[in-house]
Amino acid sequence: MKWILVAIIASSNTVGDLLNTAGMKRIGAVEDLSLRSLLQLLLAIGGSPMVLGGIAALAIGFFAIMSLLSIATVSFAIPATASSYLVETLLAKYILKEDVRWRRWAASGLVVIGVVLLRW
Repeated sequence: MKWILVAIIASSNTVGDLLNTAGMKRIGAVEDLSLRSLLQLLLAIGGSPMVLGGIAALAIGFFAIMSLLSIATVSFAIPATASSYLVETLLAKYILKEDVRWRRWAASGLVVIGVVLLRW
């Protein structure tokens, strides 16, 4: 059950981050934190299916991690769910067309090695 929850957390967090990034890039940069700008941002978010989908996916991840923490230690749960970092890096490069340099690939790879070590 622990590894099923890890998979749910990793996939929902990956989907949520990807959708939120794509949606917020369409909405545009936040220029200031005035009340008017924040209200406009909230309205834009409310009208963005991508951002709303991202929030829903992250909510699923949140409830899954709460479930995981009820049956596993935090020293297992948090590192195990870090496997989403490599997937997010891959999707950032190939779907969002971000420029991912070798240092980020190396860092993501090291995280995955750490997750693999948890398995044993």
